[in-house]
Amino acid sequence: MALRWYSTVVESTDHRRLAAWWAEALGWTVVVDTDAESVVVPPWGLELVERLEFHQVPPGMVFVPVTHEKTGKNRLHWDFAPHTSDDRDAEIARLVELGATVIDVGQPEQASWTVLADPDGNEFCVLSARDR
Repeated sequence: MALRWYSTVVESTDHRRLAAWWAEALGWTVVVDTDAESVVVPPWGLELVERLEFHQVPPGMVFVPVTHEKTGKNRLHWDFAPHTSDDRDAEIARLVELGATVIDVGQPEQASWTVLADPDGNEFCVLSARDR
C-alpha cells in the first residue's frame, strides 16, 4: 500500500489572493474558496478524477490563512519546467509580470534554473526546458 500525494498546503496572510495567483500562473482552477481555505487543482485533474484510481489522481494546492508573515527561506519548494516547445524566458517574464520576483538564494551563477518567489515570498524554480 502506498500513500497518495493529496495536496501541498501553503500558509498565507491572504490565502484567496495567493490561490488566485497560482491558479493564473499554472493555468489551474480554484475549486474551493472559503474563509478557511482555497484549493487549486489542475483542470485535467477534474476531468480525470472519476476515471482514475485513487492513487493516480494528481495533487492539488491548498492555501490556508495565517496572521504571521513568512520569514526565512522555504525548506520545501516547487520546481516547474517548461516544455522544449515553450519559450522559457517568456514564461519567467510572464510570472514576473503576474507578481513573482526573481531572487537569489545562493544558486550558482550559471544555474540551469531560475529561482523566483511568489507574491507571498514562497520560493519556486523554473527549470530548463524538458520533453518529459
